Parts: sequence; structure tokens; C-alpha cells
Amino acid sequence: MDSYHDETILIKTYNILRLLAEILLLILKIIYYICEDIYKLIVPPKKKSVAGEIVLITGAGSGIGKELAIGYASLGATVVCWDIDEKTNNQTMNDIKKMGRNSVYAYRCDVTDKEEVFKVAEKVKNEVGDVTILVNNAGIVFVKSFLNQTLDEIARVIDVNVTSHYWTLKAILPRMIEKNYGHVVAISSITGLASGPYGTVYGPSKFAVKAIMEAISEELRILSKGKSSIKFTTVYPTFVQTGFAESKIRFSWLGPLLPQKAAALIINAQRQNCENKSLPSIVLPGSKLMRLLPDKAFKCILDFIDISAYPEE
Repeated sequence: MDSYHDETILIKTYNILRLLAEILLLILKIIYYICEDIYKLIVPPKKKSVAGEIVLITGAGSGIGKELAIGYASLGATVVCWDIDEKTNNQTMNDIKKMGRNSVYAYRCDVTDKEEVFKVAEKVKNEVGDVTILVNNAGIVFVKSFLNQTLDEIARVIDVNVTSHYWTLKAILPRMIEKNYGHVVAISSITGLASGPYGTVYGPSKFAVKAIMEAISEELRILSKGKSSIKFTTVYPTFVQTGFAESKIRFSWLGPLLPQKAAALIINAQRQNCENKSLPSIVLPGSKLMRLLPDKAFKCILDFIDISAYPEE
């Protein structure tokens, strides 16, 4: 009995010491990654080249999507433009060709139609090659109070802003996983960090983009046992002057951004392998700190910053 008792004590002691060692290691890792992030703020990571990459951009016919297409083309990438509006999409392609960049292709694609997404993705694979950078940029917004949103408007926002991500990822990601190479970029919004009035559908749709990207990147990390080389970047821009809605921002340094400026910052975030990037940069860490405050204090800060959009109605 004494031998059994002594052995039990040894096992318990060992387990406690092991747990303490794991906790210590965890603390050291946390400190290391905090220092790493601080270092990156002071010395930004070197931008990787995108020359020769095949970049597929949804919603490339106008706004940020068009500027992303132009930006990637100017850096030597092969650009594949997707948009439901064939006319504006072809215009983006032609504008890029006028720059002397001929490695650009335009395909009409309704990203909410899963059959069409898979069909056009297969066409891109056969005619251009395997997509190595997927930019899920397509988005739509109706700036209205919840009671004034029609059922069709609600469904349309969810289909374009959320569901389409699943279809493009299902169509493009398997080949990236097979080659263990690629990068997925998703355009969320600062309303995906903190929603406000007149964004009862748009805001949650952008929260969903954040959740999709976090879940898929974590799933790949676990399933590959940390060996996946596929990168994920989620970007949270402030209001951008795309013509969707008129915004009200108390402090001009918070926006609104011109599409060209937003696109340049998004491309930089992708080239630096940022997992999450807000535009401007202070918004993301600021929102994390604000979430530590009591809910009423958090709302007081939102009132002070006073960022909102004017409703359409």
C-alpha cells in the first residue's frame, strides 16, 4: 500500500510540475509574440513579390476591386477579374491593357451563384492557370434602418457578402491545399469590428467574413499540423469613397479612404502576410482594447468618435 501511495504522489507531482512548465512556456510564447508584433510595428515586414502570381479578384469592375486589379497588374501579377457587370469588368481589363500589362483576363461571374462560380473557376484554371491569390472583395450594402430593409435586400447582402466566400473558397482553395501554396484575402470592414445604426445587415455580414477567415485558417493549421503554407489576410477598411453611401466621420484621419489608397494598403497587407489589418492600422488594436471596457464605456467612445453613414431613406 505504501508503494502504491508513493507512486500516486509521484504521478500527481509530475503532472503538476508538467502543467506548471506548460503554463510557463505559454507565458513565454505570449510575451514573445507580443514583442514580435511590436517589432513589426517599428520595422514592417519585407513585402514579398507578387510577380508571376495569378490573382483572382471578385468585384473587379469598380471601386476597390478595380484598383486592386490595377495595383496587382502594375506589380507584374497575372490578374483575373470577376464581376457580375460584364461591361465595367471588361473596362477594368482594358484599362490595365492600356498600361501595357497584357496578362489580364475578365470573366463575368455572379459570385452568389455556386454553379456559375465553379464553372467559371474551371474555365480560369484551363485558360489562365491555378489561382495563387484569391481576393474576395465583392460586396454590397444598403444603408437603411432594419425596418426599412426589404427581404430581398437582406438576402442579397448575405448572398454577396457572406455566402459567395464559401463558393469561391470551395472552388479555389482545394488546389491551393494540394500544392500547399497560395494566399486568400478577404475584405471585411470596420463595421465587422463594431456595428452601428443603419448597418444591421451589412455589419453582421462583415463580422461573418472575419469568422470565416479565422475558422478556415485555424482548420488548415490544425489539419496540417502547422505545415500549411497557405496564408490568410482579412482587411478591415474604414469607409471608402465607392459611391455606395455617404459617411460621417468626426476625425478625418479615420477616413473616408479613396479606393486607390485602400487598394494599395490592402495589397501591402497581403504582401506582408498580415493575418488581420485595419485601415487605418490603429482601428484594430484600438477595438480590441475597447472591448475590454464595460459595454457602456465602449458605447461612450463610439459616440465620441462619431462614425456613421447617412441612411438612404
